Amino acid sequence: MALWDRVKESASTMQTQLMAKKNDLKSGAFRDSSMAMCALVAAADGSIDPSERQRVAQLIATNEVLQNFPADDLRRRFDDYLDKLTSDFDFGKVSVLQEVAKAKKKPAEARAVIQIGIVIGGADGDFDPTERAVVREACFALDLPPHEFDL
Repeated sequence: MALWDRVKESASTMQTQLMAKKNDLKSGAFRDSSMAMCALVAAADGSIDPSERQRVAQLIATNEVLQNFPADDLRRRFDDYLDKLTSDFDFGKVSVLQEVAKAKKKPAEARAVIQIGIVIGGADGDFDPTERAVVREACFALDLPPHEFDL
């Protein structure tokens, strides 16, 4: 199977698993952690071009699991995390990873945050090495083994 097909299949599998848990993913910690994860993936290469920002914002708005929360609230949080990352990537990354870690207390939420990162990263069919690296770092912030997600 080609790498492209594996990325699409993995993202699809993760989305299916997230849908099965949708009713359990309603806490503020999950909301904050998942938006921080989306921002990390969007800014993984250290820069965010407007089209990438818009693409990730669109994915957030249309993701069924995230529809447990008001779209404008999610967008505001996503933009706030992106602003932290664009003003000073290294310092912002520390702060945003602390937000990701909010989901650590509930293992199902922590796994869902990682799955969202993989879904967002793989949505364009290219879960590139920088995106994989930030999702791997998020695994450590959430006390999850990266190999559980093939990272």
